[in-house]
Amino acid sequence: MFTLIRTERFEQDIKKSRFLAQAAPADSEEEARRFIAASSLPDAGHNCWALRVGDVYRFSDDGEPGGTAGRPILQAIEGQEMDRVAVVVSRWFGGILLGAGGLVRAYGGTAAGCLKAAAREPIVAYATLSVACGFAEEARIRSSLGGFPGTRVETTGFTADGVQLQVTLPRDQTDAFTRLVTDISRGQAVVERAEE
Repeated sequence: MFTLIRTERFEQDIKKSRFLAQAAPADSEEEARRFIAASSLPDAGHNCWALRVGDVYRFSDDGEPGGTAGRPILQAIEGQEMDRVAVVVSRWFGGILLGAGGLVRAYGGTAAGCLKAAAREPIVAYATLSVACGFAEEARIRSSLGGFPGTRVETTGFTADGVQLQVTLPRDQTDAFTRLVTDISRGQAVVERAEE
């Protein structure tokens, strides 16, 4: 899955109607709704939208015939494998009726064109691990983190025998990291998943 790096715009004319898509990253439904409100243009005839944030899906046809605008925008989001995204497509009527199929293609195509043109980045799920290790192993564990891109480590405390570390790394790397710590410490370090 991907999300957007920044806000993107895409505009096209279809049978004299003007369609403008605006898309933005959104870490929550509230953030998505703020973007939608700010991007809905008062002079447009319709400001149709869709959002996807994790398991939350919402869309609106904003007065267009049911199922001809919001759902095609949502399908464009899903078709581009996007998450944590909000898209608004504004329409200015040009005098030629597009029909239901034409509206579906116009709204979905404009949203898809916007998302295709947008700079994107993969969504990475992180896990936080608690590592209790001896003083002698700490430096070796820290130096090994170069093999785990995107990892953050901080010292959270000390004990009589060593140090307590909190390591945040991509979830799909936790098993490899745990094996590495076990090897470095010869089975003496304790690695546990921290409360998230």
